Amino acid sequence: MNKTEKIVIYQVLPRLFGNDNSTNEINGLIEKNGCGKFSAFSNIALKEIRKMGFTHIWYTGVIEHATKTDYSDCGISKDHPAVVKGNAGSPYAIKDYYDVDPDLAENVEQRMTEFEKLVERTHAANLKMIIDFVPNHVARQYHSDSNPKGVKNIGENDNIHTSFDTGNNFYYIPGQEFSLDFDLHSHIPKYKEFPAKATGNDKFDAHPGIHDWYETVKLNYGIDYLSGGQKLFNPIPDTWYKMLDILLLWSSKNIDGFRCDMAEMVPVEFWSWAIPQVKAKYPKIIFIAEIYNPLEYRNYLWNGKFDYLYDKIGLYDTLRAVICGEKPASAITTCWQSVEGIQHQMLNFLENHDEQRISSDFFAKNPWKAIPAMIIAASMNVNPVMVYFGQELGESGMDREGFSGLDGRTTIFDYWSVESIRNWRNEGKYDNKGLTKEQKSLRKFYAKLLNLCNSEKAIREGLFYDLMYINYENPEFNSEKQYVYFRKADDEILLIVVNFEDKDVETSINIPSFIFGFLQILPEKIGEGIDLLTKEKAHSKLNPENLFRTSIKANGGRIYKFKLRI
Repeated sequence: MNKTEKIVIYQVLPRLFGNDNSTNEINGLIEKNGCGKFSAFSNIALKEIRKMGFTHIWYTGVIEHATKTDYSDCGISKDHPAVVKGNAGSPYAIKDYYDVDPDLAENVEQRMTEFEKLVERTHAANLKMIIDFVPNHVARQYHSDSNPKGVKNIGENDNIHTSFDTGNNFYYIPGQEFSLDFDLHSHIPKYKEFPAKATGNDKFDAHPGIHDWYETVKLNYGIDYLSGGQKLFNPIPDTWYKMLDILLLWSSKNIDGFRCDMAEMVPVEFWSWAIPQVKAKYPKIIFIAEIYNPLEYRNYLWNGKFDYLYDKIGLYDTLRAVICGEKPASAITTCWQSVEGIQHQMLNFLENHDEQRISSDFFAKNPWKAIPAMIIAASMNVNPVMVYFGQELGESGMDREGFSGLDGRTTIFDYWSVESIRNWRNEGKYDNKGLTKEQKSLRKFYAKLLNLCNSEKAIREGLFYDLMYINYENPEFNSEKQYVYFRKADDEILLIVVNFEDKDVETSINIPSFIFGFLQILPEKIGEGIDLLTKEKAHSKLNPENLFRTSIKANGGRIYKFKLRI
Protein backbone atom coordinates (compact mmCIF):
# COMPACT_ATOMS: atom_id res chain seq x y z
CA MET A 1 0.00 0.00 0.00
CA ASN A 2 1.21 3.47 -0.89
CA LYS A 3 2.22 5.13 2.37
CA THR A 4 0.50 8.33 1.30
CA GLU A 5 -2.69 6.68 0.11
CA LYS A 6 -5.84 8.16 1.61
CA ILE A 7 -8.08 5.29 2.68
CA VAL A 8 -11.53 5.42 1.08
CA ILE A 9 -13.77 2.60 2.34
CA TYR A 10 -16.92 1.12 0.79
CA GLN A 11 -18.89 -0.65 3.51
CA VAL A 12 -21.17 -3.32 2.09
CA LEU A 13 -23.42 -6.04 3.47
CA PRO A 14 -22.90 -9.00 1.08
CA ARG A 15 -26.19 -10.57 2.16
CA LEU A 16 -28.01 -7.60 0.62
CA PHE A 17 -25.63 -6.35 -2.06
CA GLY A 18 -25.90 -9.30 -4.44
CA ASN A 19 -29.57 -10.10 -3.89
CA ASP A 20 -31.52 -9.46 -7.10
CA ASN A 21 -34.72 -10.97 -5.68
CA SER A 22 -37.31 -8.17 -5.42
CA THR A 23 -39.93 -10.17 -3.47
CA ASN A 24 -39.08 -8.48 -0.17
CA GLU A 25 -41.74 -10.14 1.93
CA ILE A 26 -41.80 -8.74 5.48
CA ASN A 27 -40.10 -11.30 7.75
CA GLY A 28 -39.51 -13.42 4.65
CA LEU A 29 -37.38 -16.55 4.75
CA ILE A 30 -34.30 -17.01 2.59
CA GLU A 31 -36.28 -19.29 0.26
CA LYS A 32 -38.74 -16.45 -0.44
CA ASN A 33 -36.61 -13.30 -0.26
CA GLY A 34 -33.28 -14.67 -1.42
CA CYS A 35 -29.78 -13.73 -0.26
CA GLY A 36 -26.69 -12.17 -1.82
CA LYS A 37 -23.58 -14.29 -2.26
CA PHE A 38 -19.82 -13.80 -2.30
CA SER A 39 -20.01 -14.49 -6.05
CA ALA A 40 -21.96 -11.26 -6.63
CA PHE A 41 -18.67 -9.45 -6.11
CA SER A 42 -17.54 -10.39 -9.58
CA ASN A 43 -14.54 -8.92 -11.34
CA ILE A 44 -16.78 -6.36 -13.04
CA ALA A 45 -18.55 -5.42 -9.77
CA LEU A 46 -15.26 -4.87 -7.97
CA LYS A 47 -13.88 -2.95 -10.92
CA GLU A 48 -16.88 -0.60 -10.78
CA ILE A 49 -16.40 -0.11 -7.04
CA ARG A 50 -12.72 0.68 -7.58
CA LYS A 51 -13.60 3.18 -10.33
CA MET A 52 -15.71 5.05 -7.80
CA GLY A 53 -12.48 5.95 -6.00
CA PHE A 54 -12.60 3.37 -3.22
CA THR A 55 -9.35 1.85 -1.98
CA HIS A 56 -10.83 -0.57 0.58
CA ILE A 57 -14.01 -2.61 0.83
CA TRP A 58 -15.43 -3.62 4.19
CA TYR A 59 -17.42 -6.81 3.81
CA THR A 60 -19.83 -6.69 6.76
CA GLY A 61 -21.11 -9.99 8.14
CA VAL A 62 -18.55 -12.44 6.76
CA ILE A 63 -17.92 -14.56 9.87
CA GLU A 64 -20.58 -17.15 10.67
CA HIS A 65 -23.32 -15.86 12.93
CA ALA A 66 -26.55 -17.19 14.45
CA THR A 67 -29.48 -17.55 12.03
CA LYS A 68 -32.92 -19.12 11.82
CA THR A 69 -32.00 -20.78 8.52
CA ASP A 70 -31.34 -24.48 9.00
CA TYR A 71 -27.94 -25.69 7.77
CA SER A 72 -27.85 -28.85 9.88
CA ASP A 73 -27.57 -30.94 6.69
CA CYS A 74 -24.17 -29.30 6.23
CA GLY A 75 -22.99 -30.13 9.73
CA ILE A 76 -23.84 -26.71 11.18
CA SER A 77 -25.78 -26.79 14.45
CA LYS A 78 -29.19 -25.12 14.54
CA ASP A 79 -29.91 -21.97 16.55
CA HIS A 80 -32.92 -21.54 18.79
CA PRO A 81 -35.11 -18.85 17.13
CA ALA A 82 -35.82 -17.09 20.46
CA VAL A 83 -32.21 -15.90 20.60
CA VAL A 84 -31.84 -14.86 16.95
CA LYS A 85 -32.84 -11.37 15.84
CA GLY A 86 -34.69 -11.54 12.53
CA ASN A 87 -34.66 -14.56 10.23
CA ALA A 88 -31.18 -13.89 8.88
CA GLY A 89 -29.72 -13.03 12.27
CA SER A 90 -27.34 -10.31 13.38
CA PRO A 91 -23.83 -10.35 11.85
CA TYR A 92 -22.64 -9.40 15.34
CA ALA A 93 -23.94 -12.54 17.06
CA ILE A 94 -20.96 -14.69 16.10
CA LYS A 95 -21.64 -18.41 16.18
CA ASP A 96 -18.33 -19.73 14.86
CA TYR A 97 -15.24 -17.53 14.75
CA TYR A 98 -13.49 -20.01 12.47
CA ASP A 99 -16.02 -20.10 9.63
CA VAL A 100 -17.86 -17.88 7.16
CA ASP A 101 -21.59 -17.27 6.90
CA PRO A 102 -23.14 -20.16 4.93
CA ASP A 103 -25.81 -17.79 3.58
CA LEU A 104 -23.14 -16.18 1.42
CA ALA A 105 -21.97 -19.33 -0.36
CA GLU A 106 -23.27 -20.77 -3.63
CA ASN A 107 -22.10 -24.17 -2.38
CA VAL A 108 -22.27 -24.29 1.42
CA GLU A 109 -19.76 -27.14 1.59
CA GLN A 110 -17.25 -24.93 -0.26
CA ARG A 111 -17.98 -21.71 1.63
CA MET A 112 -14.44 -21.05 2.86
CA THR A 113 -13.01 -21.64 -0.60
CA GLU A 114 -15.55 -19.19 -2.01
CA PHE A 115 -14.46 -16.63 0.58
CA GLU A 116 -10.80 -17.13 -0.30
CA LYS A 117 -11.65 -16.61 -3.98
CA LEU A 118 -13.35 -13.34 -2.99
CA VAL A 119 -10.14 -12.20 -1.32
CA GLU A 120 -8.27 -12.92 -4.56
CA ARG A 121 -10.83 -11.07 -6.71
CA THR A 122 -10.80 -8.09 -4.36
CA HIS A 123 -7.04 -7.77 -4.58
CA ALA A 124 -7.09 -8.30 -8.36
CA ALA A 125 -9.36 -5.23 -8.57
CA ASN A 126 -6.72 -3.23 -6.65
CA LEU A 127 -8.90 -3.07 -3.55
CA LYS A 128 -7.95 -3.92 0.02
CA MET A 129 -10.27 -6.14 2.12
CA ILE A 130 -11.58 -5.36 5.60
CA ILE A 131 -13.76 -7.74 7.66
CA ASP A 132 -15.39 -7.48 11.07
CA PHE A 133 -13.79 -8.79 14.22
CA VAL A 134 -16.39 -9.04 16.99
CA PRO A 135 -14.44 -9.40 20.25
CA ASN A 136 -16.91 -8.38 22.97
CA HIS A 137 -19.67 -10.96 22.61
CA VAL A 138 -20.81 -14.09 20.78
CA ALA A 139 -24.14 -15.71 19.95
CA ARG A 140 -25.90 -17.30 22.93
CA GLN A 141 -25.47 -20.74 21.38
CA TYR A 142 -21.88 -20.25 20.23
CA HIS A 143 -20.51 -23.51 18.90
CA SER A 144 -17.70 -23.84 16.39
CA ASP A 145 -17.96 -26.70 13.91
CA SER A 146 -14.77 -25.56 12.20
CA ASN A 147 -12.27 -24.83 14.97
CA PRO A 148 -8.81 -26.23 14.27
CA LYS A 149 -7.82 -29.54 15.78
CA GLY A 150 -6.96 -29.16 19.45
CA VAL A 151 -8.79 -25.82 19.79
CA LYS A 152 -11.56 -26.01 22.37
CA ASN A 153 -14.87 -24.21 21.96
CA ILE A 154 -15.32 -20.91 23.75
CA GLY A 155 -16.74 -21.64 27.19
CA GLU A 156 -16.11 -25.38 26.93
CA ASN A 157 -13.90 -25.52 30.02
CA ASP A 158 -15.69 -22.81 32.04
CA ASN A 159 -16.50 -23.22 35.70
CA ILE A 160 -20.23 -22.47 35.48
CA HIS A 161 -20.71 -22.43 39.26
CA THR A 162 -19.07 -19.02 39.71
CA SER A 163 -19.97 -15.63 38.29
CA PHE A 164 -16.35 -14.81 37.43
CA ASP A 165 -13.12 -16.67 36.93
CA THR A 166 -10.10 -15.56 34.88
CA GLY A 167 -10.07 -19.00 33.28
CA ASN A 168 -13.68 -18.61 32.12
CA ASN A 169 -14.65 -17.24 28.71
CA PHE A 170 -18.10 -16.16 29.91
CA TYR A 171 -19.71 -14.50 32.94
CA TYR A 172 -22.43 -16.45 34.74
CA ILE A 173 -25.41 -15.81 37.00
CA PRO A 174 -25.13 -18.95 39.18
CA GLY A 175 -28.36 -20.67 40.16
CA GLN A 176 -30.52 -18.61 37.80
CA GLU A 177 -32.10 -19.65 34.52
CA PHE A 178 -31.93 -17.33 31.51
CA SER A 179 -35.30 -15.70 30.90
CA LEU A 180 -36.39 -13.04 28.40
CA ASP A 181 -38.80 -10.45 29.77
CA PHE A 182 -40.70 -10.46 26.43
CA ASP A 183 -42.01 -13.16 24.11
CA LEU A 184 -41.70 -12.97 20.34
CA HIS A 185 -41.99 -16.75 19.85
CA SER A 186 -44.93 -18.03 21.92
CA HIS A 187 -45.53 -20.88 19.48
CA ILE A 188 -42.16 -22.56 20.00
CA PRO A 189 -40.51 -24.34 22.97
CA LYS A 190 -38.76 -22.02 25.40
CA TYR A 191 -35.03 -21.45 25.03
CA LYS A 192 -33.21 -22.95 28.00
CA GLU A 193 -29.91 -21.73 29.44
CA PHE A 194 -28.80 -22.65 32.94
CA PRO A 195 -27.03 -21.05 34.56
CA ALA A 196 -27.71 -17.85 32.66
CA LYS A 197 -24.79 -16.05 31.04
CA ALA A 198 -24.29 -12.28 31.10
CA THR A 199 -25.56 -10.45 28.01
CA GLY A 200 -23.27 -8.69 25.51
CA ASN A 201 -24.16 -5.12 26.43
CA ASP A 202 -22.79 -5.61 29.97
CA LYS A 203 -26.07 -6.79 31.44
CA PHE A 204 -25.07 -8.99 34.35
CA ASP A 205 -28.39 -10.57 35.21
CA ALA A 206 -30.54 -13.38 33.82
CA HIS A 207 -33.36 -11.25 32.37
CA PRO A 208 -32.37 -9.10 29.35
CA GLY A 209 -35.04 -6.97 27.70
CA ILE A 210 -35.91 -6.51 24.04
CA HIS A 211 -33.62 -3.47 23.77
CA ASP A 212 -30.65 -5.40 25.18
CA TRP A 213 -28.31 -7.45 23.03
CA TYR A 214 -30.20 -10.46 24.34
CA GLU A 215 -29.03 -12.69 21.49
CA THR A 216 -25.41 -12.39 22.63
CA VAL A 217 -23.21 -13.41 25.55
CA LYS A 218 -20.51 -11.17 27.03
CA LEU A 219 -16.92 -12.45 26.77
CA ASN A 220 -14.68 -12.40 29.81
CA TYR A 221 -11.30 -10.66 29.35
CA GLY A 222 -10.37 -10.77 33.04
CA ILE A 223 -12.38 -7.86 34.42
CA ASP A 224 -14.51 -8.68 37.47
CA TYR A 225 -17.36 -6.26 36.81
CA LEU A 226 -19.38 -7.45 39.81
CA SER A 227 -16.51 -6.62 42.20
CA GLY A 228 -15.80 -3.04 41.24
CA GLY A 229 -14.25 -3.74 37.84
CA GLN A 230 -11.04 -5.26 39.18
CA LYS A 231 -8.61 -6.14 36.37
CA LEU A 232 -7.00 -9.55 36.71
CA PHE A 233 -4.65 -9.86 33.74
CA ASN A 234 -1.82 -11.86 35.30
CA PRO A 235 -1.75 -14.65 34.34
CA ILE A 236 -3.16 -13.73 30.94
CA PRO A 237 -6.85 -14.73 30.74
CA ASP A 238 -7.79 -17.65 28.51
CA THR A 239 -10.04 -15.46 26.32
CA TRP A 240 -7.04 -13.36 25.28
CA TYR A 241 -5.28 -16.37 23.77
CA LYS A 242 -8.42 -17.53 21.98
CA MET A 243 -9.04 -14.10 20.43
CA LEU A 244 -5.43 -13.71 19.34
CA ASP A 245 -5.56 -17.08 17.59
CA ILE A 246 -8.74 -16.00 15.77
CA LEU A 247 -7.14 -12.74 14.63
CA LEU A 248 -4.09 -14.63 13.37
CA LEU A 249 -6.26 -17.15 11.53
CA TRP A 250 -8.14 -14.48 9.56
CA SER A 251 -4.96 -12.49 8.97
CA SER A 252 -3.49 -15.60 7.35
CA LYS A 253 -6.35 -15.45 4.80
CA ASN A 254 -4.59 -12.44 3.27
CA ILE A 255 -7.15 -9.88 4.38
CA ASP A 256 -5.96 -6.30 4.90
CA GLY A 257 -7.73 -5.12 7.99
CA PHE A 258 -10.23 -5.57 10.80
CA ARG A 259 -13.06 -3.29 11.82
CA CYS A 260 -13.30 -4.14 15.53
CA ASP A 261 -16.86 -4.05 16.83
CA MET A 262 -17.41 -2.17 20.12
CA ALA A 263 -13.67 -2.19 20.76
CA GLU A 264 -13.97 -0.01 23.88
CA MET A 265 -15.99 -2.74 25.64
CA VAL A 266 -12.82 -4.86 25.54
CA PRO A 267 -9.98 -3.74 27.84
CA VAL A 268 -7.32 -1.64 26.14
CA GLU A 269 -4.70 -3.93 27.70
CA PHE A 270 -5.88 -6.79 25.49
CA TRP A 271 -5.47 -4.71 22.32
CA SER A 272 -2.05 -3.51 23.49
CA TRP A 273 -1.05 -7.18 23.85
CA ALA A 274 -2.74 -8.63 20.75
CA ILE A 275 -2.36 -6.04 17.95
CA PRO A 276 1.47 -5.91 18.05
CA GLN A 277 1.58 -9.71 17.86
CA VAL A 278 -0.66 -9.73 14.79
CA LYS A 279 1.35 -6.95 13.17
CA ALA A 280 4.61 -8.76 13.89
CA LYS A 281 3.45 -11.43 11.44
CA TYR A 282 1.28 -9.25 9.19
CA PRO A 283 2.77 -5.74 9.36
CA LYS A 284 0.47 -4.16 6.76
CA ILE A 285 -2.80 -5.16 8.39
CA ILE A 286 -4.87 -2.29 9.83
CA PHE A 287 -7.14 -2.15 12.88
CA ILE A 288 -10.17 0.17 12.99
CA ALA A 289 -11.93 0.56 16.33
CA GLU A 290 -15.60 1.34 16.87
CA ILE A 291 -15.35 3.64 19.88
CA TYR A 292 -17.87 6.18 21.14
CA ASN A 293 -16.16 7.64 24.19
CA PRO A 294 -13.91 10.58 23.20
CA LEU A 295 -12.15 10.37 26.56
CA GLU A 296 -10.79 6.97 25.48
CA TYR A 297 -9.69 7.92 21.95
CA ARG A 298 -6.03 8.51 22.71
CA ASN A 299 -5.90 5.56 25.08
CA TYR A 300 -7.01 3.13 22.38
CA LEU A 301 -4.76 4.72 19.75
CA TRP A 302 -1.62 5.13 21.81
CA ASN A 303 -1.92 2.26 24.28
CA GLY A 304 -4.30 0.02 22.37
CA LYS A 305 -2.26 0.37 19.16
CA PHE A 306 -5.26 0.93 16.88
CA ASP A 307 -4.63 2.56 13.52
CA TYR A 308 -7.99 4.33 13.20
CA LEU A 309 -11.11 5.13 15.23
CA TYR A 310 -14.71 6.02 14.31
CA ASP A 311 -15.33 9.78 14.42
CA LYS A 312 -18.96 9.38 15.44
CA ILE A 313 -19.32 11.43 18.64
CA GLY A 314 -17.74 14.39 16.95
CA LEU A 315 -17.72 14.92 13.23
CA TYR A 316 -20.63 12.61 12.33
CA ASP A 317 -22.95 13.96 15.01
CA THR A 318 -21.99 17.55 14.19
CA LEU A 319 -22.36 17.20 10.42
CA ARG A 320 -25.74 15.56 10.89
CA ALA A 321 -26.84 18.43 13.14
CA VAL A 322 -25.62 21.03 10.63
CA ILE A 323 -27.42 19.27 7.76
CA CYS A 324 -30.63 19.25 9.81
CA GLY A 325 -30.26 22.92 10.80
CA GLU A 326 -29.70 22.12 14.47
CA LYS A 327 -26.15 23.53 14.66
CA PRO A 328 -24.21 26.22 12.78
CA ALA A 329 -21.57 25.22 10.27
CA SER A 330 -19.00 26.92 12.51
CA ALA A 331 -19.46 24.06 15.01
CA ILE A 332 -17.40 21.86 12.67
CA THR A 333 -14.25 23.68 13.79
CA THR A 334 -14.69 22.29 17.30
CA CYS A 335 -14.63 18.75 15.86
CA TRP A 336 -11.11 18.89 14.47
CA GLN A 337 -9.90 20.88 17.45
CA SER A 338 -11.15 18.19 19.84
CA VAL A 339 -9.07 15.52 18.09
CA GLU A 340 -6.02 17.70 17.50
CA GLY A 341 -2.96 15.48 17.11
CA ILE A 342 -5.00 12.37 16.22
CA GLN A 343 -7.16 13.81 13.43
CA HIS A 344 -5.33 11.74 10.81
CA GLN A 345 -6.45 8.60 12.66
CA MET A 346 -10.18 9.37 12.75
CA LEU A 347 -12.50 7.61 10.28
CA ASN A 348 -15.08 10.00 8.79
CA PHE A 349 -18.51 8.87 7.57
CA LEU A 350 -22.10 10.01 7.09
CA GLU A 351 -23.67 6.55 6.93
CA ASN A 352 -22.98 3.04 8.19
CA HIS A 353 -25.08 0.04 9.19
CA ASP A 354 -25.85 1.52 12.63
CA GLU A 355 -26.90 4.99 11.47
CA GLN A 356 -30.02 6.18 9.69
CA ARG A 357 -29.80 6.78 5.97
CA ILE A 358 -29.35 10.40 4.89
CA SER A 359 -32.40 10.15 2.61
CA SER A 360 -34.63 8.61 5.26
CA ASP A 361 -37.53 10.49 6.80
CA PHE A 362 -35.59 10.36 10.08
CA PHE A 363 -32.61 12.33 8.75
CA ALA A 364 -32.47 14.73 5.77
CA LYS A 365 -35.06 13.12 3.44
CA ASN A 366 -32.90 14.23 0.52
CA PRO A 367 -29.42 12.87 -0.36
CA TRP A 368 -28.33 16.17 -1.91
CA LYS A 369 -28.65 17.97 1.42
CA ALA A 370 -25.60 16.01 2.62
CA ILE A 371 -23.31 17.03 -0.25
CA PRO A 372 -21.52 19.85 1.66
CA ALA A 373 -21.02 17.50 4.62
CA MET A 374 -19.68 14.77 2.35
CA ILE A 375 -17.18 17.19 0.81
CA ILE A 376 -15.96 18.04 4.31
CA ALA A 377 -15.81 14.40 5.46
CA ALA A 378 -13.79 13.46 2.37
CA SER A 379 -11.46 16.44 2.02
CA MET A 380 -10.90 18.10 5.39
CA ASN A 381 -7.91 15.98 6.33
CA VAL A 382 -5.71 13.03 5.33
CA ASN A 383 -7.69 10.58 7.47
CA PRO A 384 -9.89 7.76 6.07
CA VAL A 385 -13.42 8.33 4.82
CA MET A 386 -16.19 5.75 4.42
CA VAL A 387 -19.37 5.41 2.34
CA TYR A 388 -22.12 2.87 3.08
CA PHE A 389 -23.38 0.95 0.06
CA GLY A 390 -26.38 2.70 -1.48
CA GLN A 391 -25.43 6.08 0.00
CA GLU A 392 -24.03 7.04 -3.40
CA LEU A 393 -27.46 6.28 -4.91
CA GLY A 394 -29.57 8.08 -2.32
CA GLU A 395 -30.89 4.88 -0.74
CA SER A 396 -33.54 5.90 1.81
CA GLY A 397 -33.66 2.86 4.11
CA MET A 398 -37.41 3.37 4.44
CA ASP A 399 -38.35 -0.30 4.16
CA ARG A 400 -40.22 -2.22 6.86
CA GLU A 401 -38.15 -5.37 6.44
CA GLY A 402 -39.04 -7.40 9.52
CA PHE A 403 -37.20 -7.37 12.83
CA SER A 404 -35.46 -4.17 11.76
CA GLY A 405 -38.76 -2.32 11.36
CA LEU A 406 -39.28 1.05 9.67
CA ASP A 407 -36.38 2.92 11.23
CA GLY A 408 -34.54 4.63 8.38
CA ARG A 409 -31.79 2.01 8.44
CA THR A 410 -31.04 -0.78 6.00
CA THR A 411 -31.67 -4.01 7.89
CA ILE A 412 -28.84 -6.16 9.19
CA PHE A 413 -31.23 -8.76 10.61
CA ASP A 414 -33.53 -9.72 7.72
CA TYR A 415 -33.39 -11.35 4.30
CA TRP A 416 -34.00 -8.44 1.94
CA SER A 417 -32.76 -6.68 -1.15
CA VAL A 418 -31.98 -2.99 -1.64
CA GLU A 419 -33.80 -1.54 -4.63
CA SER A 420 -31.24 1.14 -5.52
CA ILE A 421 -28.37 -1.37 -5.42
CA ARG A 422 -30.47 -3.93 -7.30
CA ASN A 423 -31.11 -1.40 -10.06
CA TRP A 424 -27.46 -0.35 -10.23
CA ARG A 425 -26.33 -3.96 -10.41
CA ASN A 426 -28.91 -4.69 -13.11
CA GLU A 427 -28.27 -8.43 -12.70
CA GLY A 428 -24.53 -7.95 -12.82
CA LYS A 429 -24.35 -5.71 -15.89
CA TYR A 430 -23.52 -2.49 -14.01
CA ASP A 431 -24.62 -0.45 -17.01
CA ASN A 432 -26.50 2.15 -14.89
CA LYS A 433 -29.58 1.63 -17.08
CA GLY A 434 -31.73 0.80 -14.07
CA LEU A 435 -30.92 4.07 -12.29
CA THR A 436 -32.97 7.23 -12.34
CA LYS A 437 -31.47 10.46 -13.64
CA GLU A 438 -31.10 11.67 -10.04
CA GLN A 439 -29.32 8.49 -8.96
CA LYS A 440 -26.92 8.68 -11.90
CA SER A 441 -26.14 12.30 -11.08
CA LEU A 442 -25.57 11.58 -7.38
CA ARG A 443 -23.36 8.60 -8.11
CA LYS A 444 -21.34 10.69 -10.57
CA PHE A 445 -20.77 13.31 -7.87
CA TYR A 446 -19.58 10.70 -5.35
CA ALA A 447 -17.21 9.20 -7.92
CA LYS A 448 -15.76 12.61 -8.70
CA LEU A 449 -15.28 13.56 -5.05
CA LEU A 450 -13.89 10.21 -3.90
CA ASN A 451 -11.40 10.02 -6.75
CA LEU A 452 -10.11 13.46 -5.79
CA CYS A 453 -9.16 12.01 -2.40
CA ASN A 454 -6.14 10.32 -3.95
CA SER A 455 -5.61 12.14 -7.23
CA GLU A 456 -5.10 15.43 -5.40
CA LYS A 457 -1.98 15.45 -3.26
CA ALA A 458 -3.29 18.33 -1.16
CA ILE A 459 -6.24 16.18 -0.03
CA ARG A 460 -4.26 12.96 0.19
CA GLU A 461 -1.42 14.28 2.31
CA GLY A 462 -1.50 18.06 2.49
CA LEU A 463 -1.77 20.67 5.25
CA PHE A 464 -5.14 21.81 6.59
CA TYR A 465 -5.93 25.40 7.55
CA ASP A 466 -9.35 26.40 8.87
CA LEU A 467 -10.47 29.82 7.61
CA MET A 468 -13.59 30.13 9.73
CA TYR A 469 -12.25 32.14 12.67
CA ILE A 470 -11.22 35.04 10.44
CA ASN A 471 -14.59 35.15 8.71
CA TYR A 472 -16.94 35.31 11.70
CA GLU A 473 -17.03 39.11 11.48
CA ASN A 474 -17.15 39.08 7.67
CA PRO A 475 -20.59 40.49 6.74
CA GLU A 476 -20.37 38.83 3.32
CA PHE A 477 -19.85 35.33 4.74
CA ASN A 478 -22.49 33.36 6.68
CA SER A 479 -20.67 31.16 9.22
CA GLU A 480 -24.01 29.65 10.21
CA LYS A 481 -24.39 28.01 6.80
CA GLN A 482 -20.97 28.07 5.07
CA TYR A 483 -17.68 26.42 5.96
CA VAL A 484 -14.29 27.17 4.39
CA TYR A 485 -10.70 25.92 4.67
CA PHE A 486 -7.40 25.52 2.82
CA ARG A 487 -5.51 22.37 1.90
CA LYS A 488 -1.95 22.71 0.58
CA ALA A 489 0.79 20.43 -0.75
CA ASP A 490 3.94 21.56 -2.56
CA ASP A 491 2.99 24.13 -5.21
CA GLU A 492 -0.75 23.42 -5.10
CA ILE A 493 -3.44 25.04 -2.94
CA LEU A 494 -7.04 24.00 -2.55
CA LEU A 495 -9.63 26.44 -1.28
CA ILE A 496 -12.67 24.41 -0.20
CA VAL A 497 -15.93 26.15 0.63
CA VAL A 498 -19.34 24.53 1.14
CA ASN A 499 -22.88 25.82 1.50
CA PHE A 500 -25.48 24.17 3.77
CA GLU A 501 -28.26 26.55 2.70
CA ASP A 502 -31.16 25.35 0.57
CA LYS A 503 -30.53 28.22 -1.86
CA ASP A 504 -27.71 29.37 -4.12
CA VAL A 505 -25.49 31.96 -2.47
CA GLU A 506 -22.94 34.59 -3.38
CA THR A 507 -20.26 34.77 -0.72
CA SER A 508 -16.92 36.41 -0.07
CA ILE A 509 -14.03 34.99 1.93
CA ASN A 510 -11.49 36.98 3.89
CA ILE A 511 -7.92 35.61 3.59
CA PRO A 512 -5.45 37.88 5.47
CA SER A 513 -1.84 38.19 4.43
CA PHE A 514 -0.45 36.32 7.49
CA ILE A 515 -2.09 33.10 6.25
CA PHE A 516 -0.12 33.31 3.01
CA GLY A 517 3.01 33.64 5.11
CA PHE A 518 2.06 30.66 7.27
CA LEU A 519 1.49 28.53 4.17
CA GLN A 520 4.70 29.92 2.59
CA ILE A 521 2.88 31.31 -0.41
CA LEU A 522 3.70 34.49 -2.32
CA PRO A 523 0.31 35.86 -3.45
CA GLU A 524 1.75 37.16 -6.71
CA LYS A 525 2.79 33.61 -7.59
CA ILE A 526 -0.73 32.19 -7.35
CA GLY A 527 -2.21 31.24 -10.71
CA GLU A 528 -5.80 31.07 -11.85
CA GLY A 529 -8.16 28.85 -9.87
CA ILE A 530 -10.42 26.10 -11.20
CA ASP A 531 -13.21 24.24 -9.41
CA LEU A 532 -12.31 20.55 -9.48
CA LEU A 533 -15.97 19.58 -9.14
CA THR A 534 -17.35 21.60 -12.06
CA LYS A 535 -14.22 22.60 -14.03
CA GLU A 536 -15.43 26.22 -13.80
CA LYS A 537 -12.79 28.93 -13.50
CA ALA A 538 -12.69 31.05 -10.37
CA HIS A 539 -13.98 34.56 -10.97
CA SER A 540 -11.81 35.95 -8.21
CA LYS A 541 -8.10 35.90 -7.44
CA LEU A 542 -6.56 34.51 -4.27
CA ASN A 543 -5.08 37.68 -2.88
CA PRO A 544 -4.91 39.32 0.58
CA GLU A 545 -5.70 42.67 -1.03
CA ASN A 546 -9.34 41.71 -1.64
CA LEU A 547 -12.02 39.27 -0.59
CA PHE A 548 -12.27 36.05 -2.58
CA ARG A 549 -15.70 36.05 -4.18
CA THR A 550 -17.60 32.99 -5.35
CA SER A 551 -21.04 31.59 -5.93
CA ILE A 552 -22.11 28.24 -4.49
CA LYS A 553 -25.15 26.17 -5.39
CA ALA A 554 -27.73 25.23 -2.78
CA ASN A 555 -26.35 22.36 -0.65
CA GLY A 556 -23.20 22.44 -2.74
CA GLY A 557 -19.54 23.21 -2.57
CA ARG A 558 -16.45 24.34 -4.41
CA ILE A 559 -12.99 22.79 -4.43
CA TYR A 560 -10.87 25.46 -6.08
CA LYS A 561 -7.39 24.43 -7.10
CA PHE A 562 -4.63 27.01 -7.53
CA LYS A 563 -1.11 26.28 -8.73
CA LEU A 564 1.87 28.40 -7.82
CA ARG A 565 3.78 29.76 -10.78
CA ILE A 566 7.48 29.00 -10.71
